[in-house]
Order: sequence, then structure tokens, then C-alpha cells
Amino acid sequence: MIEVHSISKQFKGHQALSDVSFTIQPGSVTGLIGPNGSGKTTLIRIMNGVLGASSGSVMINGLNPSVQAEKVLAMCGTLTEQSGLYENMSGRDNLIFFAEAFGVQHHNKRIDELVELFELQAYQHRKVGTYSTGMKKRLGLARVLLHRPSILFLDEPTNGLDPDGIQMVLRIIRRLNQEEKMTILVSSHVLSQLSAVCDRYIFMEKGRKVEEGSEQEIVNRYLTTPRLEVEVAMPEGWSVVAGFNPEIISADKAVFQLQSRNEIPMLLRKLTTHGQVYQARIIGSDLESIYFAIREAHHHE
Repeated sequence: MIEVHSISKQFKGHQALSDVSFTIQPGSVTGLIGPNGSGKTTLIRIMNGVLGASSGSVMINGLNPSVQAEKVLAMCGTLTEQSGLYENMSGRDNLIFFAEAFGVQHHNKRIDELVELFELQAYQHRKVGTYSTGMKKRLGLARVLLHRPSILFLDEPTNGLDPDGIQMVLRIIRRLNQEEKMTILVSSHVLSQLSAVCDRYIFMEKGRKVEEGSEQEIVNRYLTTPRLEVEVAMPEGWSVVAGFNPEIISADKAVFQLQSRNEIPMLLRKLTTHGQVYQARIIGSDLESIYFAIREAHHHE
């Protein structure tokens, strides 16, 4: 379990983090969301013991990273924007170097597993300086997994990747979580990618935590007056649902602005009584739309 309690951090008069608290359950995938400069990287660096907090405390599986840094680093793997790889060495030589530095037993077998997992077989003997951004990212992920960490911190792991690279990284995150029960914290400002892998989200804005919860909890909190788009065959016309004031798009499509989520079943019952409902979807219920609603709500604070 990861427990962050009232963490604050100042850098030369700049308040990077203000009173941030949350708990991450073992075996979960949490998205740390926020625009660039919202404090995500600083928070990760405090959690893995690289940086000290100005005030507050962090406990990683009952250990304090600022006191027991080595033990915490042994159970954590951290992928940052700077890959930390040696460009003039081959991919495999990089992995051998870091495996020996981490004291990984039987490291050649472990390196073979990771080279296969990240599909680096054809590139492992080439110099890292010749790698694309995506390949460096894959090798960087392999490097932080060498010592089989139980907790993974991934700072913007999909930055600079093409769509195939993004899908591969997300697939590996899911696999590590499901097969190895790894606890994973993924920081990003691209929400659409994270909704495929995360159980919960923590939203950051200007160094503060402004929201947290599962996708469903957050959608319910911010989507109090939903807009419902329906596709229906209505032989009697839209007048039968006049009380709901449809914004008619075509003969079989309309948008309803509802006062609360409770009106959705009432409206659908009315529509199915008078016609055939083919499709109904809430507009703006995706995480990306909610993210902007959260930012808007906290922008003026």
C-alpha cells in the first residue's frame, strides 16, 4: 500500500506541491492526471525517495522512502522522461549493466524474458543511440523491471510514441498488473489512453489534488445534468415526449438536456413505449470531457 499524507514541497519560493494526500491500494492501477507543471513528477520523485518533501509523509508498504531509501528503491521501479540509458552501448549491454548494478541474480535469463516481452530481439545488439523514441521507451521499461519490482511508477510512459507504441505500453501495463499483481501509478496528461488501464484517478492542478475516484464515481459527480443523444424510430413523432423538450436533429435522432441522471430511465421508458430505441448515449461522459469539467471547476480557486 502507498500512503501519501499532507505532502508539500517548495523549491526556492515556488510551491510545487501543497498538502497532497491519498492512498493507493496494492494491485491497483492509478492514473495521476494533470497538465504539465501540476506537480506529478515532483510527487513521484518524493514517493520513490529521490526527493525529500518539505512537509508531510509517504509510506511505501510501511517503509519511509526518505529513511529507508534503498529498501524502497528495491521494491519500486520508476520510468521517468529521461530514460537514463547509455546511448553508446547496445540495448542488451545496457540491461546487463543495470542488472549487475541492481544485483539481479541469473540476469541473462531475466534479460531474455524482458527482451521478448518488449519485442526487442532484433535490436538488442544495436547501440541505443540508433533507437527510435518508442524503442528507447521499451528498453527503459525493461530496465526498470529487471529487479521484479512490486510497485511501478511510470511518468508519462506514452510521451513521444506512435499509436502502435502506445498500445504496446498499455498492453504491457495491463499484463504486469494482471499477471504479476503489480501496483502501478501512471502519470499522464493524455486521458483517453489511461481509461483503458486505470482503476482509479487522482487529478492534480497547480500542485494540489483536486479530485480522485474511479471513472464511474467521477463521472457521477460531474455529470449531474446529462445530455442524452437517442436514435429512435418514432411513428407518432417527437410530440409524445414533449415534456422532455427534445432538440431534434433528424426524424430518428434527438438530444435531450436532462435535469438529473434519474430522468434517464423515465425518458427511455417513455421512448420504448412509443417507438423502437436503437441507441442512447450520454454526451460528454468520457473521461476527457470530465477532466475539462474538473479543471474548469477548480480554475478559479
